[in-house]
Order: sequence, then C-alpha cells, then structure tokens
Amino acid sequence: MIRRGEYVTVVGPSGSGKSTFLNVAGLLDRPSEGVYRLDGIDTAALNERDRTALRGRRIGFVFQSYHLLPHRSAVENVMLSLLYTASSRKRKRKRKMAAEILERVGLSHRMLANAGQMSGGEQQRVAIARALVNRPSLLLCDEPTGNLDTTTAATVLQLMDELHADGFTLLVVTHDPGVAARGDRAVVIRDGVLREADPEQLTAEAVQATVGDV
Repeated sequence: MIRRGEYVTVVGPSGSGKSTFLNVAGLLDRPSEGVYRLDGIDTAALNERDRTALRGRRIGFVFQSYHLLPHRSAVENVMLSLLYTASSRKRKRKRKMAAEILERVGLSHRMLANAGQMSGGEQQRVAIARALVNRPSLLLCDEPTGNLDTTTAATVLQLMDELHADGFTLLVVTHDPGVAARGDRAVVIRDGVLREADPEQLTAEAVQATVGDV
C-alpha cells in the first residue's frame, strides 16, 4: 500500500517486473489478480473509458525520455495535459494554470521557449510540470534522471523532494541506488515479487548484492 503523501522508490533488475508494476499503477494494464484501489476507487470495476478518465485526473507520468513536442513552447506542452481533463476551461485559464506550474518548477523564464531548444534538465522539468498541472493524486516517475548528468539530476531530485514536502505522492522507478535512497520507503522487485527495503541501506553495493546487475 502506498499512503497519501509518501515517496516510494522501486528498484530491481531488468525483467523483474518494474515496468509491469508501473503500468498497473498507472492504469495502463489491469492486474491479473488482487485489487488495486486509487483514492478508494476499485479500478478493476471500471470500464476502459472510466479508467482513462481516472488516469487523466489523478495520475501524472514522468518518463526518462520526456515525450515533449519539440516545436511547441514549454507552456504549450504543459497545456496538452489539460485538453481532456479541463475541456470546459477556456484557453486563457488553461494557459494560466500551465504558467503557474512552470513557475513552481522554476521555469517561468523559459515558458515561451520551444522544448527542442531546452537543456535536458529543463525538458525534464517541463515534463514534471505537465504531469503536475492537474494536481494528480499519484506522480509516477520512470527513471526520471536516467538521461541527465550528475549536476542536472541533482536539481531534478531536489525538485522532487520539494514536491514530496508539498504533499505529493511519488512512486519512482530507478536503477540509481542514490535516487532510491531518497524515498520514505524502497521496494525491491525480483521475479515479479515485491519486498520492502531500507532506503538508507540502498548503497550501490547493497543493490548489486540484493538484486543483481540493475
């Protein structure tokens, strides 16, 4: 169980089931057994249309590869998340919401820059802003620092710490033991089986000894 406001990290070797776990948590796949409740809602009881609507309202996704439109501005990329979940709002209101969340992630000065002209760290912050603009119940992050250099990754991780302090619920899949150790709790997946781990003990040596080459 992931409690509201928790910061949970997930580690495990390739093929262990991390992607499947993330897809189930993100309502992209259905679990083959068991029950998945999001904000008390039994997701298995929903049809695909309702699952899609719930995912759009309550789950934010941050990926390693950003998935931004390179020829659109930062604010336009963030506004894309509001196409379906805020369809009744006027464009001016959507733009204001996007601008406010870009300011929150420290990018108000780059709001009009095209995503393709931004650094990797800036693009990742735009991606985080896009995931946050609907104020989701759960923020899912898949290797959010995987494409970033050490300095830039530290900036993004600091932002994630701040989001956690603000009350956001984070679930972060990572190969980096340093990233894994930042959470309130860590979960190790091996052969599809989950077990709790102590984040403070997830040094590089401990992860290698526990889950193999990640």
